[in-house]
Amino acid sequence: MLLEFTVENYRSFYGKKTLVLEADKALKECTETNLFDYNKHTLLRSLALYGANSSGKSNLVSAMHAMARCVLLSVKLNDNDELEYDPFLLLKDNHHPTMFEIIFLKGEYCYRYGFRYNLERIVEEWLFRKTTPRSKEQMMFVRNEEGICVDENNFPEGVGYEEKTNDNRLFLSLCQQLGGEISRQVISWFQSDFNVISGLNNQQYRAYSKLFFHKKESLSIDALNFFQKLRLGFNNILTHEEEPNVPQDLPLELRALFQRETQGKKSIELDSIHNVYSDKGKIVGTINFSFEDRESSGTNKLFDLSGPIFETLFSGAVLVIDELDAKMHPLISQYIIELFNNPETNPKNAQLIFTTHDTHLLSQKILRRDQIWFTEKDSKEQTDLYSLIDIVLPDGTKPRNDANYEKNYITGRYGAIPYILND
Repeated sequence: MLLEFTVENYRSFYGKKTLVLEADKALKECTETNLFDYNKHTLLRSLALYGANSSGKSNLVSAMHAMARCVLLSVKLNDNDELEYDPFLLLKDNHHPTMFEIIFLKGEYCYRYGFRYNLERIVEEWLFRKTTPRSKEQMMFVRNEEGICVDENNFPEGVGYEEKTNDNRLFLSLCQQLGGEISRQVISWFQSDFNVISGLNNQQYRAYSKLFFHKKESLSIDALNFFQKLRLGFNNILTHEEEPNVPQDLPLELRALFQRETQGKKSIELDSIHNVYSDKGKIVGTINFSFEDRESSGTNKLFDLSGPIFETLFSGAVLVIDELDAKMHPLISQYIIELFNNPETNPKNAQLIFTTHDTHLLSQKILRRDQIWFTEKDSKEQTDLYSLIDIVLPDGTKPRNDANYEKNYITGRYGAIPYILND
């Protein structure tokens, strides 16, 4: 479960900004549905991120992905490999390190892990944990310019390895590689509990979703029920295996290479099953269509995302989707959000974070005020990040839970909208 994510000096984010998924206990709306309790924390099941084009929404998602990549790929780095350093470029002589920090719950502990880095090296790194919100944090290790300090009682797996960590590698990664249990717990959260995907480049998840349906497990049955409730025109999805087709326009040597590489391998193909009707409107049979060729781009997107969505609901993980509503009807976006906000369809307390332009979701019937966040660039083109409950209106009050969120957002009362110049 995710509590907070903080970013500094990454792309359009220069100053430190924090996204918070711990619920504001002063708010009373949707407490029975949109919140859940875990280890004495009250957390949000979903969070929506709004903002004008180029305001930084996608950069926040990219920052989450970048942190996960740094953690998971650190083990593969050689001594002189460069890091994925992508700082704010609109400030002269900005060579400050990028910083990521994440706070999450796993098992009985609340972990706080972060690091600062530039192109060549990890500048700082830290890991703390505690058991309850009010308990004192225990330091596992702290790394800075002077070296790595390990608490031998709290983090014995790091003792003796302080001087063996390459400048460009994370100490956490080294400890996990050498069999450390605490470091394994932290890295496993990034591997299996924190998934960041794109709602625009959704084709890259198609192979996963095909396999997801092909296994015909209980999860794929839930996903099929999801499609049937949306009434997209087909009444079933079938999968079958096919031998790979060799492209006929390939040169002979490449065709031979393709055949060798794909020998013994089969691809999973999709069929959507549609009813065939008589001229009187009665169902007289069915016909199979190639799903990818005959279904709409929006329906194909839904299929591509169905694997990650239902796997997340099943496992109780965190799913971050950039541009959830692209190619999608507003009612379908709303239905996906309700899958996460409903304790009956989300019994494992999975969390959904998504960027969107769909203002129909700005309703107190769908989202609490602490579930609505905005990105907006200032006069220096640096991204600000804030929630609806952070806003102070011109009369000195804060947005009420009975306000018309959608209307107020469109009219600019909450900021984070495009300003179009008149001719």
